[in-house]
Amino acid sequence: MAPLHAADDDFDTLSFDDAPLDEPLVYPDWFKLSFLNLGEDLQESIQDGKRGLIVYFGQKHCPYCKMLMQVNFAKSDIATYTRTHFDFVATDIWGDRTVTDFSGAQLTEKEFAEQQQATFTPTLLFYDGEGHEALRLRGYYPPYRFRAALEYVADGHYKKETFRDYLERADPPPRFEPDELTPQPFFAAPPYALDRSRIAAARPLAVFFEQGDCHACDVLHSGPLQNEVIVGQFSMLDAVQLDMWSDTRVVTPAGQRTTARRWADELGLFYAPTLIFFDQRGQEIIRVDSVVNFYRLRSVLDYVLSGAHQRGQSFQRWRQNPMPRMDQ
Repeated sequence: MAPLHAADDDFDTLSFDDAPLDEPLVYPDWFKLSFLNLGEDLQESIQDGKRGLIVYFGQKHCPYCKMLMQVNFAKSDIATYTRTHFDFVATDIWGDRTVTDFSGAQLTEKEFAEQQQATFTPTLLFYDGEGHEALRLRGYYPPYRFRAALEYVADGHYKKETFRDYLERADPPPRFEPDELTPQPFFAAPPYALDRSRIAAARPLAVFFEQGDCHACDVLHSGPLQNEVIVGQFSMLDAVQLDMWSDTRVVTPAGQRTTARRWADELGLFYAPTLIFFDQRGQEIIRVDSVVNFYRLRSVLDYVLSGAHQRGQSFQRWRQNPMPRMDQ
């Protein structure tokens, strides 16, 4: 099994300049040269003795994609393991090439990305030998977590347990007291009565799911959450912080009485920190469940505060023509 803890050299992968790149990315030469007929690509993959197909959704100037290419795939064990067990097909979320999906439907890359809700790049969809989705990774994950994802699919663990259960079984999370999480001035104090199903709230809600001994959480709090603009944006929302493995009592935005752990399990969370944003009626707007730095987090906050979701705009469509925030 791949190591599930971050090695020292993985820590540097969590904090980087996430502004759009000046120069377009160059993909590794071992990526599959594909006509984007996914059924044919999968068939070729199986004929070559591989476990399935990874479909990559990226952008040419995406710094998170650069981290995947130049950090994760620069590690020989990750690159070799990926090439041994999967074919890797790249698409561009703004592209116009034709994709033929597993049902035979034809869409542009842009349409396919929106259909598959590839909210953040890189998004990776892992398909097994029968064309079933085995795992979805939205955004960038450091090498130790990416290795675990590769083994989770390649070794067939997805057939009998969720990725969250797999990680917990292989590497039980540390148990810490809630006051060991890093506080922020905009976090509301307990009790966590978040019900919005009966009476609409005045503002959207941000729920921070974290855990103790979490370097990625520390990076979030010492980096983006030290920025005055980001803090100001969160101050326009309701916000709470939960230990995702705790028995802290919560009333969810949908009005369900539960615990933080059970709620995180129902939401399928496997990465800390995860930020989930809910609207005034308790419907999920968007979640950030991968590495996030200033530029991406500010974009998400602008999207939430703009009310674009209320107009039916996906994050992808909004980014093409962002509208001002509701408070502007």
